[in-house]
Amino acid sequence: MGKRRGGRELLRSLSKKQKKHLREFGEEHPFYDNASRSKVFAYCFIGCYCCCCLHSCFPFQSDDSDKSSKESDSETEVEQVSGYHKLLATLKTSPESESEEEEDESESEEAEESEAEMGSEGSQETGEAEDGIEDKNDVLEEEEGNTAEQMLSQEQADGTDTSCDPRHGVIEEFTDVKHESEFSLETNFMEEESGDCNADRRDSNPFKQHMDKELEEKEIEKMSTLPKTSSQSQWPRLGQVIFSSTLEKQKTFKADKEVDVKQLHLHKPLESTWPKVNKQFLSAADKPTDSSFTPLQRELFCIMNSYRDLFYPERNALTNGEEIRRAYCLHTLNHVLKANAQVLSNNARRRDRKPGTDTDEHRDQGLTRPKVLMIVPFRECALRIVHIFISLLEVNDKKKIDVSNKKRFKGEYGSDPEEKPPNLKRPEDYEAVFAGNIDDHFRIGVAILQKSMRLYAPFYSSDIIIASPLGIRTVIGAEGEKKRDFDFLSSIEILIIDQADIYLMQNWEHVLHLMKHINLLPLDSHGVDFSRVRMLNLNNWSKYYRQTLLFSALQDPQINSVFNKHCFNYVGQVAIRNVPLTGSISHVVVQLPHVFRRLEADSVTSVIDGRFQFFIDKVLPEYRDAIMSHTLIYVPSYFDYVRLRNYFKKEDLNFTHICEYTKKAAVCRARRFFLKGEKQFLLFTERFHFYKRYTIKGIRNLIFYELPTYSHFYSEICNMLKATDSGVDATWTCTVLYSKYDAQKLAAVVGIDRTAQMLQSKKNVHLFVTGEN
Repeated sequence: MGKRRGGRELLRSLSKKQKKHLREFGEEHPFYDNASRSKVFAYCFIGCYCCCCLHSCFPFQSDDSDKSSKESDSETEVEQVSGYHKLLATLKTSPESESEEEEDESESEEAEESEAEMGSEGSQETGEAEDGIEDKNDVLEEEEGNTAEQMLSQEQADGTDTSCDPRHGVIEEFTDVKHESEFSLETNFMEEESGDCNADRRDSNPFKQHMDKELEEKEIEKMSTLPKTSSQSQWPRLGQVIFSSTLEKQKTFKADKEVDVKQLHLHKPLESTWPKVNKQFLSAADKPTDSSFTPLQRELFCIMNSYRDLFYPERNALTNGEEIRRAYCLHTLNHVLKANAQVLSNNARRRDRKPGTDTDEHRDQGLTRPKVLMIVPFRECALRIVHIFISLLEVNDKKKIDVSNKKRFKGEYGSDPEEKPPNLKRPEDYEAVFAGNIDDHFRIGVAILQKSMRLYAPFYSSDIIIASPLGIRTVIGAEGEKKRDFDFLSSIEILIIDQADIYLMQNWEHVLHLMKHINLLPLDSHGVDFSRVRMLNLNNWSKYYRQTLLFSALQDPQINSVFNKHCFNYVGQVAIRNVPLTGSISHVVVQLPHVFRRLEADSVTSVIDGRFQFFIDKVLPEYRDAIMSHTLIYVPSYFDYVRLRNYFKKEDLNFTHICEYTKKAAVCRARRFFLKGEKQFLLFTERFHFYKRYTIKGIRNLIFYELPTYSHFYSEICNMLKATDSGVDATWTCTVLYSKYDAQKLAAVVGIDRTAQMLQSKKNVHLFVTGEN
């Protein structure tokens, strides 16, 4: 009875989606992992990787378990019925469990609704309720822990395989070893129907032109020492395009007005499938001139297919996000299919060669198999990419491709629409970014061979690796760690970093850590046939052939730095540099005076200290008076937030604070205190606003400690003043701190013309504008 009672208590804490995942895969989905059940399952704890550490501190979820960086050597998908699963099966039919489960779900939905639309009275009750729940969970954890230990000992006594059961403390990351021989490049040969091998050997083929180019040491030295020469051009859809290169002066490079799919040298199946896959994005105006590409896709793919590096900072999740995703998926699949076709066709030639024949002409591989690395923020993005791959490989409905582990993939990367809390109103861009499964700790290998696709392939048997920055960071590890691996990054030929702006809200250090470990010589041979390895890889020149595609919603110095300092493509780089004409200040709907106060700084490194000193000496004294109550201070950087919070505590100021790590109960209390005027100041971080988008009521005075990373956040925060019921418009104020190093952010807020005027003046500039200007 003890086991059954404990099992029921454990079952009640799980939703229907979690129970389904537990029955199918024998483990709890990492997205639903939380502190109250971590003791039951004894997950490996990877610590708090916030900010300067590893974890991206995704406020929607608790700390993830550390998945093993080594690939599994055994088949783990074979379902085995353990005693624990039999127990779950018996509990499934219990009417008592089902009724209690429904009650728990309804209570959680009500809590979400009340939390989204906070009232002054309900906030205090929420905090008290959560405290009571935590006390009950402490008792529940002890009972569940004892029950889990009993079930574990019972299963071990029965001889049940528990290697991948999350309740046993160590979870081995699932990899598909069952289909290893079927997807091996070394033991397979080209099928006649799968592609035109002779077409891939044509001199006009961009893939062959790029990969077969033999650089000399003088050219490598030139790229390492000399600055790049640049030129610019105006394209119809992309706008101002900047070309830069070191080896030669940029020639006139223009986008084709019309694109014939047959002239793009696409691999055979893609020529017929691409128009069908991209049909939904084509308007009636596009069809007469181009039947397969939108104007944006046409110009982007023209750059991609030339194998130049690309930085496009105008990706928008609402408008062009899916267009761009399909374009780089087409380029990725085209590259992989051509590379694999070359290897398979050379396998046949080597098989049919005469003994003693020189085989140096068959150098067609890298030191490791992975060719493409795709960095995306959430599991939903990986799900959409894989679906596009499948659609591009399926010629018609009758000829379906064989996709291994597809059911498991949908279960782990899909989402249940019913799980989304109802009546939570958020902006459209928020709904577009955070759609589907928003777990940010994942990595998956994809192998593609002719008419088949293998999901969960081991990294060293994969053609494409799709991962989040955190997911790839935990595999790479840090210096001094015993379990770390980055050899699989040695021969990456295409690096795609999509939605780079979101990584600024997660942890940008993960991206920098990746760039430091890509295209390095591997520490182990990993069974490679060196007679097939290209000379560029043996010379450690892989980074000069790697194409980097960088997509972002904004221009930021940190993103620009990655593109300028970590991209060495010998063909050159292409960056889109359009300047905003109006700025987000035009979207402010309240009558509000905006005062932009300039601070002086000698260098970029001195701006941080200079801004803090300027704030406490010249800005904060003006708001200390009690008449300047209801002051919200918007702080983009978490480090600046901590510094201000410590200073406010030291000065004993009447303030409250909200950041991305603040618990729900504390957030509710802070919002209530600020609304009623019990707290004069509210410190408010940008990352909290990015992940939650709550409307803060009661604001009368705004201080932007630094310009927002996202320009539309400026208008969103300013428009929160209309939520104040007092109607004292005349007392509203808005103060913004900026320096000459904030030119890009300033232009995105006030427009390029006002930015030029403000930066030309060496004195502090007080600019009064309203939303109507």
